[in-house]
Amino acid sequence: MLNFIDMNISRLINYVCIIIGGVIAIYAQAEEQQDTFLLVGGIVILMFGIYRTSRNIPSKYEKQEEDSFVKSEPIDEDETR
Repeated sequence: MLNFIDMNISRLINYVCIIIGGVIAIYAQAEEQQDTFLLVGGIVILMFGIYRTSRNIPSKYEKQEEDSFVKSEPIDEDETR
């Protein structure tokens, strides 16, 4: 149960970083005089949230060998093709 709560808090932190970073970046971009530091800060927070989210997504190539329904047989050294 505790692991589930930790995972939800981690996801919540990721989503909050993405939303806050996006809002800050859009706000900094919308002004007539763009605040470069605010824009960069917003993008950094946005990318931090995206990185943390993508870190938890498993690779589709990790279990490629296990998921294959085609199995190959070992070839004997005596066997010729």
